[in-house]
Amino acid sequence: MKVLLVNGSPHAEGCVYTALSEIAAQLEKNGVDSEIFQIGTDPVRGCIACGACSGLGKCAFDDDVCNSLLEKMIEADGIVIGSPVYYAGANGAICAVLDRVFYTSQGRLAHKPAAAVVSCRRGGASATFDRLNKYFTISRMPVVPSQYWNSIHGTCAEEARRDLEGLQTMRTLADHMAWMLACIEKPGVNPPEETEQIKTNFIRG
Repeated sequence: MKVLLVNGSPHAEGCVYTALSEIAAQLEKNGVDSEIFQIGTDPVRGCIACGACSGLGKCAFDDDVCNSLLEKMIEADGIVIGSPVYYAGANGAICAVLDRVFYTSQGRLAHKPAAAVVSCRRGGASATFDRLNKYFTISRMPVVPSQYWNSIHGTCAEEARRDLEGLQTMRTLADHMAWMLACIEKPGVNPPEETEQIKTNFIRG
């Protein structure tokens, strides 16, 4: 089993990386492999609602990290997405990428356990956590719990490493991820049967 840990921060080894590294170390203790994928600092595109992905199975724009991230998420057994807090919200770059990844995934991420991790100096963690979790719940992905909301605090990696409760929250998250993966792998336990989705809007003819 393998968990993909997505670093949505432009800093390769900052606070988000510190949180994800704590998760990775605890996953290893549970016999679960992991990989940290950083979105980097190169420009990323936002979704333009062209609809081409429905026929391609990937985003039509192949000049940033979107499609490579999508491939890794499809291959992974579990997913953790981390983001710093910018103005009480998730990093714009990770949101732009995830909008495209999840829309393009077309159900291929369903039933993979997932979790969000956020890093902030002081405030905005809960709003960012909520924003990221919505990608999972709309995609039929079970959200992995911890002992508290998955946030770590600090302005740099050194400060984040002093957030003992935050680090423990990451380890507990890893334990629950490993447990949930083991439950899913259990023979004879299948996900719910999918039915055709009913879609309505608020316009009535």
